[in-house]
Amino acid sequence: MGTNDLWLLLSKALLTSLAVTLLLGPLTIPLLRRLKFGQSIRDDGPATHLSKGGTPTMGGIMFLAGTTVAGFWLAHRFPEGLLVLGVTLGFGLIGFLDDYIKVALKRSLGLRAREKLFGQVILSVLLALLAVSTFGRGTDLVIPFSGFFVPGGLTLELGTWGFLLFAVLVVVGTANAVNLTDGLDGLAAGVTVPVAAALVLIALLMDQLGVAIIMAALMGGCLGFLVYNHHPARIFMGDTGSLALGGALGAAAVLTRSELFLLVIGGVYVLEALSVIIQVISFQLFGRRVFRMSPLHHHFELGGWSEQRVVYTFWGVTLVLALLGLAGLYQLG
Repeated sequence: MGTNDLWLLLSKALLTSLAVTLLLGPLTIPLLRRLKFGQSIRDDGPATHLSKGGTPTMGGIMFLAGTTVAGFWLAHRFPEGLLVLGVTLGFGLIGFLDDYIKVALKRSLGLRAREKLFGQVILSVLLALLAVSTFGRGTDLVIPFSGFFVPGGLTLELGTWGFLLFAVLVVVGTANAVNLTDGLDGLAAGVTVPVAAALVLIALLMDQLGVAIIMAALMGGCLGFLVYNHHPARIFMGDTGSLALGGALGAAAVLTRSELFLLVIGGVYVLEALSVIIQVISFQLFGRRVFRMSPLHHHFELGGWSEQRVVYTFWGVTLVLALLGLAGLYQLG
């Protein structure tokens, strides 16, 4: 496939997903309002968020629909792309069930943590097994930036069980880190755009065109969703969207051997998750909080930053980290 044809294909994926997501907005938002599928706001959260109560949630179905339409249309000839799309929809289903129980059945806790974790682990194990047995993934890890020091770079062989465990950790960890990041208007969707863009380029370098198509479609879906989700948000993605985004990014990283690159490119997700872990450990062991509030975006809010300033700063940081992660590919392979 020529370069022009390649970029045309990726552009079609992005624009198709963007268009479907945009078209669904005027249909989905009123429907969710009529169904009273509104977001509940934590009493212990920032006071400025209380006005967001009742905003329709579960909006992740919009960009999932866009990604699915573009994926089946343009990636149906690429099994690796369909696998990433399948994992995305599987994680989205877990999030949908969680959201539905919370907002429709009015059970505040949604799915039990062990139920969500079980489903995520099963999907991740299937992904890892197929990556190795069917798609020739191998069981090694590519070390980012090692090409700067050793021609061709370095890899770390994990073996079958080690890789299986690591892949599950990456996919499940990414899904839940994106879920934690989804706390401000436009934050998770906006951060995901440069992360997915970086994975498009990595997938092309790794000759995984199907994965690149799905990542391009995910970019388009997130851009379309931002039209309705930017401040002040008219709809939230809910766990339906955030778990799906994380599952998609984790699956793409596994199939393109870029798991360690994702730690750099998705550094904002990592920092958000670490802030929660550090806060819990510090409070449990020492009775003290390290942050004003976790996840990290709330720390800056309570420090006097406006919601938009936090979101735009995190977007900018992600763009820099995405470029840094791509630089880590230098002279690898």
